[in-house]
Amino acid sequence: MSEPSKPRVLILCGGRGTRLQSGGRSLPKPLVEIGGYPVVWHVVQIYAAHGFDRFELLTGHRAAEIESFVQTADWPAGIAIECVDTGEDTPTGGRVRRAVEAGSGGPVCVTYADGVADIDLNSLLRFHREQGAAATMTVVRPELPFGVAMMDGDRISGFTEKPKSEHWINGGFMVLEEDAQQAIGPDDVLERAPMERLAEGGRLAGYRHDGFWFCMDTYKDQIALNDLWEDGSPPWRNWT
Repeated sequence: MSEPSKPRVLILCGGRGTRLQSGGRSLPKPLVEIGGYPVVWHVVQIYAAHGFDRFELLTGHRAAEIESFVQTADWPAGIAIECVDTGEDTPTGGRVRRAVEAGSGGPVCVTYADGVADIDLNSLLRFHREQGAAATMTVVRPELPFGVAMMDGDRISGFTEKPKSEHWINGGFMVLEEDAQQAIGPDDVLERAPMERLAEGGRLAGYRHDGFWFCMDTYKDQIALNDLWEDGSPPWRNWT
């Protein structure tokens, strides 16, 4: 039996990125570069390498600049990518709601324009379908930004440099069935009420990704990702 077709991918690109100050020319957050390519280009590449070929960038703040980039960028062969202007100050849930209302139905993948990972997206889809959930969220354990002191009573026995958190957080890379999409209101923050309602009803699955994951939220994060790229083997690059 053949595999079901891949869902279309909605990438949230409407935020202002106020905590990301590059020190150079001002750019919309999705266009801040890693290795000479905007971070949203990397996100598309991750999905495209797993066979996804339909993309919608849900824009808002400085939408025209993102649209201009999309029209001139060198994208992988065989993919279709477009921008959907979802409003200047629309919250994340509202952006998704506008996109699915204008779409052709069926499940969708949703992620952020600033998060990269070495995630197996085909494994994520299989997990989602096996769970039979209304939605699946990839959960990750982020690396803590500081070292941790190991305590033995009142004495420090050693240190662990930047360990992973014991807790799982939202890592993006979500899959939403139609009933989950309909649970999102036009003024909702996706990560708040819609996901909380699904979780309370036992309809939200969590796909554990314990590999590399990084969210570019600050200028320091941008430097760290560029350093990984310049090393020659960035963990998220699953394409040639």
